[in-house]
Amino acid sequence: MSSNGRWIDLVGAVNVRDLGGLPTHDGSTTKFGRILRADNLQDLTEADIDYLVDTLGLRDVLDLRSGAEITLEGPGPLTRVPDVAIHHFSLLAEVEGESGVDGEAVLPWTKDYPAQAENTWLPPGEFYLKTLKERPESVLGALRVMAYGDGAALAHCAAGKDRTGILVALTLTIVGVPREVIVEDYALTNTRIERIVERLTRTSTYADDLNSRPMSSHFALPEAMESFLDLADEHVGGLAAWLSSEGWTSEDSDALRARLLG
Repeated sequence: MSSNGRWIDLVGAVNVRDLGGLPTHDGSTTKFGRILRADNLQDLTEADIDYLVDTLGLRDVLDLRSGAEITLEGPGPLTRVPDVAIHHFSLLAEVEGESGVDGEAVLPWTKDYPAQAENTWLPPGEFYLKTLKERPESVLGALRVMAYGDGAALAHCAAGKDRTGILVALTLTIVGVPREVIVEDYALTNTRIERIVERLTRTSTYADDLNSRPMSSHFALPEAMESFLDLADEHVGGLAAWLSSEGWTSEDSDALRARLLG
């Protein structure tokens, strides 16, 4: 799939793209400037912020990182912009601790995907489904901000691949983007994965985990998203059925479609 001008090139983030330009089953095309996806926004420059806020009209940021990640990384530059609302919807289990930043609270997926011992690895698709089941309130909350907000919304995690990929897959499913296009969008991250990993290893929050694994383990393989969608079909009746079971309504779907297609 061609990226069709969807990449947004910034100095302080490398995996930023627009969800516009994607086809739907009914022949429509998603609109540009409505919903964006990205990696960590901690390093945005003033020029980056001006472009996102003034040119693209960014108004809502959906931060999918854990509370521990946010504490360790510190407040990002967008938290100082009055026109932008920051919404925290962690897609990782929050581990309670006196400091809020201890142990596995930072990167709890290292227990499961990928785990420290090879024979206990949880494949990405299974990890994604596990995340979905464990964080329904965060998922629906993030989707509703995108559906009902004014201006552009941006969802991000650390690499902009796994947690962001889960939320984007749900978003595109709701508005009727075909499965194969969802998979291709997920895999677009691979064209920048080396830059993403290099950037994240500059911070102690992520360096040890990323450096402990080969580059091949960081790729957004198409089969990972295919597996997630297959498992969702098998275990929860598909992404749309899961959303409905958690309280997502037809009115919510109509609002999100209006945002991304209208």
